[in-house]
Amino acid sequence: MSESLKAPLERRDEPLRLVVLGSTGSIGCSTVDLISRHLDAFEVVALVANRNVDRLAEQARSLGAKRAVVADPTYLAALRETLSGTDIEVAAGEVAVVEAAAMPADMVVAAIVGAAGLAPTLAAVRQGRAIALANKESLVCAGKLVMAEAKRHKATILPVDSEHNALFQVFEADNAGRVEKVILTASGGPFRTWSKAEIAAATPEVALRHPNWQMGARITIDSASMMNKGFELIEAFHLFPLPADRIDVLVHPQSTVHGLVQYCDGSLLAQLGAPDMRTPIAHCLAWPNRIQVLAARLDLANMGTLTFEKPDVDRFPALGLARAALAKGKGAPVLLNAADEIAVAAFLSQRIGFTDIVSISEQTIEAADRSGDLIEPDTLEVTLALDAVGRRLSRQAIENLATGTRAAAGGSR
Repeated sequence: MSESLKAPLERRDEPLRLVVLGSTGSIGCSTVDLISRHLDAFEVVALVANRNVDRLAEQARSLGAKRAVVADPTYLAALRETLSGTDIEVAAGEVAVVEAAAMPADMVVAAIVGAAGLAPTLAAVRQGRAIALANKESLVCAGKLVMAEAKRHKATILPVDSEHNALFQVFEADNAGRVEKVILTASGGPFRTWSKAEIAAATPEVALRHPNWQMGARITIDSASMMNKGFELIEAFHLFPLPADRIDVLVHPQSTVHGLVQYCDGSLLAQLGAPDMRTPIAHCLAWPNRIQVLAARLDLANMGTLTFEKPDVDRFPALGLARAALAKGKGAPVLLNAADEIAVAAFLSQRIGFTDIVSISEQTIEAADRSGDLIEPDTLEVTLALDAVGRRLSRQAIENLATGTRAAAGGSR
């Protein structure tokens, strides 16, 4: 970690310099909320958004950001007009996003959703920054590359995702060799008690009703299928020095215990907290110290009962598919992520059924394997090329499914 991060946050002579990538998304807005409550502790170097100009401008003004960047260049004029009369620099486009990620800073919050977050995250890593990592694709698609670059450039990866952050808080680095396993918890989503037939008939409206968390549409659907937990398993494999068979998943409907670490002496350490993403974000922003967060406090006596159960891989095959993709290696996780994104969008637009998401993702990996496209994503360019292959093959699988459905309907007349 950099020298500037070693001092307690409240005793720093200078504020912590921050770049927030994806500032107008869910994680970004929670980050901005935390910064706004500790303005003396942070200096915002740059804020980056996709195209939400009004919110980006509001954030930049309130936090006194030096630069505001919009990824979509068609929104540059609107951003410039909205921030006219201020000293805030404005920029737009993919190159500007990467440049913002590499600006002099102590920490970069990497919260851009999707493959678009890969290049700026790598740019920040190669500057040796501390990275508060919320971009899932960075590790799912390019875990080996990101972690190798972090080691080479002495960057520090701080996991923002609630489950990985929980493991990070109770994983004793000095005792890594004495860890038997780590356990990610899953709420089970809205279909935890549903039968296979009921799950197969699920509608987007019902699948979006997560019982505990407020999240974006894709991650909410992935939570309902447990694909998200599969992605988290792949992330954990890259974050923690353990083989895949020592990374477990446990269903915990209350979403109170976020992660557990089992040690060789029988100790099982757990991190508990209310389902509020500001807690893990704050842990990263203040690491290795703590800052005040106005999140709900747990009242275990009032809660009464915490329950746990093994995941049902028969009803939720996405978890098994993610393990298989990790075991297969090469570009399988990249293809899994790309196919899932395309399939989830198709489900939300009611073009396919809920259980088709997993089958299309599996078909995509198999098709790439047959065509010889399943190669190692050892560079950013190869990773993005694999992502494009996954999207193309998954769209073809969706079209084949639709064609088959139409043919079956026609034959039944």
